[in-house]
Amino acid sequence: MKDLKTKFWISCSLILLCSSGQAQIGYGGRPIGLSRGASLLTPTHAVTLPTVDHASLIQADEAAMATGVKGPYRFGYNHATDLGMRTHGTWTTLRNGDRVWQLSIHCPGALSINFVFDRFVIPEGAKVYVYTPEQVQLGAFDQSSNGGRSSMGVTQLPGERITIEYQEPAAVAGQGELHIDQVTHGYRDIFAMARDLGESGACNINVICPEGDDWRDQIRSVAILTTGGSGFCTGSLVNNCAEDGTPYFLTANHCLDEDVENWVFRFNWDSPVCDPTENGPMDQTVSGCTLLANSGGTDVALLELNTVPPEEYDVYYSGWDHSTTPAQNMTGIHHPRGDIKKISHSDGSAVLGTFLGADCWRVSVWNDGTTEPGSSGSGLWNQNKQLVGQLYGGAANCANSVDDYYGRLDVSWPLIEQWLGNTCGDTLGGWEPNEVVPIVFDAAVTSITQIAELQCGEDTITPVFTLKNNGTVPLTDATITYGMVGGDPYVFEWSGNLLPGQTGTVGLPAIPLLSGENILTVNCSAPNGGADQVPLNDTWSFTFTASTPAALVSLILTLDNYGSDVTWDLQTETGVELYSGGPYSDMENGVVDSVAFCLSNGCYTFTINDVYGDGICCTEGDGELVIRDEFGFVFVESDGQYGDGFSTDLCLVDVAVNELDPTTAIRIQPNPSGGLFTLDLSPFTGRVQVTVLDAVGRSVRRFVVPGGMANTKLDLQSGSAGTYLVLLDHAGGRAMQRIVVEH
Repeated sequence: MKDLKTKFWISCSLILLCSSGQAQIGYGGRPIGLSRGASLLTPTHAVTLPTVDHASLIQADEAAMATGVKGPYRFGYNHATDLGMRTHGTWTTLRNGDRVWQLSIHCPGALSINFVFDRFVIPEGAKVYVYTPEQVQLGAFDQSSNGGRSSMGVTQLPGERITIEYQEPAAVAGQGELHIDQVTHGYRDIFAMARDLGESGACNINVICPEGDDWRDQIRSVAILTTGGSGFCTGSLVNNCAEDGTPYFLTANHCLDEDVENWVFRFNWDSPVCDPTENGPMDQTVSGCTLLANSGGTDVALLELNTVPPEEYDVYYSGWDHSTTPAQNMTGIHHPRGDIKKISHSDGSAVLGTFLGADCWRVSVWNDGTTEPGSSGSGLWNQNKQLVGQLYGGAANCANSVDDYYGRLDVSWPLIEQWLGNTCGDTLGGWEPNEVVPIVFDAAVTSITQIAELQCGEDTITPVFTLKNNGTVPLTDATITYGMVGGDPYVFEWSGNLLPGQTGTVGLPAIPLLSGENILTVNCSAPNGGADQVPLNDTWSFTFTASTPAALVSLILTLDNYGSDVTWDLQTETGVELYSGGPYSDMENGVVDSVAFCLSNGCYTFTINDVYGDGICCTEGDGELVIRDEFGFVFVESDGQYGDGFSTDLCLVDVAVNELDPTTAIRIQPNPSGGLFTLDLSPFTGRVQVTVLDAVGRSVRRFVVPGGMANTKLDLQSGSAGTYLVLLDHAGGRAMQRIVVEH
């Protein structure tokens, strides 16, 4: 089983920003401060910021909300800070010359903390993590996490204490720079640590509810945004005439502040169920934007996000209508009071109005839902699912859901048309990135399961495959072809009823195996008796190894703190690699990698290497290794003090095998010969593996003869004269015969 890799530990955190592309996006991994190697780091003392009077801030917020302006919805208090790696925190130099800087920040009584790097310079290979004592983690961040810009806002983490960890490779020592000029002390419970989600009014409706069914695309365009580090507004991605996916974002002018370039946008924060409200994904964020146009006359602001939301965010770009025709009915999608995304509907027509001097569309009454502070900047869609404005303010709430005012897109249009386009008329539909053209007939094989990568001692498998209907009509029948590469193909006609998008599992009969590498393929064709429109997904293959007969041998490797030094492999006596492992993660002293080897008769070579040359014991931890069989017999043992590594042989004998009668199972002619032999395989059905060993037991030839071939040639004319052993392995057992080459 060549290049079988061992994967043995799983790290998890409550919030892990992990995706591709450029945004406020993390790339996984684990900080040393949350690993077993934390004890190697220099202790860091927290910078404690002043206390905050939550009650007085909330009282001031309520007074501001009484004016009817619905945002930003303030949740935090901004501390001005001067915290950098040159003046604060602690540095640790690791054995290999890499450096780690840590800074802890304590905001007494805070319910959340977020902050702004006003200097964010990360050289190649360096990483930044942010985490809490409860192991809630953001990152790793690198320079691409914010589109290469030198500043970055970091989203909220729960609790009153965070740690920032910067890891810098020795090759780029001194090239990084981190500085924090603002820390936001959260005084509202935005993570629902002490309450249920749903601080907004009870009349608000989660977008996952039936009221959102006709608006699934538009819902994906809406994001909650953190303004100035301490407030929430809402906005929407908007399409442009070029339909090129430029991330234009519509929100309200009154949400703007001096730090707009470091705003953080969170998409798809939706409850997964209608009732009760449950938390949704909080890791789909983008940081940073550019202000393109704004006006208080219609309370409009058009932004361009610094980076395109990654494909896995599955966003949508809403269309618009900048005509003067009032909407016949209206829909709003928003984040009231910084809550999970909600939806509101009004059955009435839009009415011309003004609010605090701005030209607006007035929603006379919400028939479903309402809006609240934090909904500011959210879009207003007409009956054609096109944006016609963005929320400024109004009197609506759950107690009296009337009179909301949205800045008019038709009045704002001369300010923003240079970006959204003037070549497609008054209206434009929405845009779906990478939209797929509907396919009528498409049957696909999407997986093969119930086969282990290593078949230890098994001579047959009974796999299961998944059949999926990717077409737009029910799938009722298809032709299934399956079998081992080099073996006999099997065909059967499947029938059933899979609706569009539905999958079903199909079991296959027992399939005979040969020892060594096997490749099973399953193909579907002729959906509903016709041509498959997407043949690329018709076939699935699964590669695995069978050891028949077999014995179980285990490697038990205990690591020290520098697992990245360690690699190992197990090879056959002819140099074929069967298993390998490493390098491992650092700072994992005591972690055990336990690997089961399924081996048959023969000799093998185990090699372990340490690039640093100090083994896995003792100054950097307590590593060791042992290789033993299931009965406790020890083949290899080491206390880890092996310098740069070692190699050793282990041999297995007496592993049982079903021996076939050579007088009936194998016929080789002529024998002796000058080196050219004919193997009669007519007694066998199915594949036959041919192995030729020389007089000292070395393999000189190995090949597989497909099923159905009555005979095959064996050419040893270029080899030395002498006696050889020919082994024929078949699903039913093994036959062997000696041959003689004469020159």
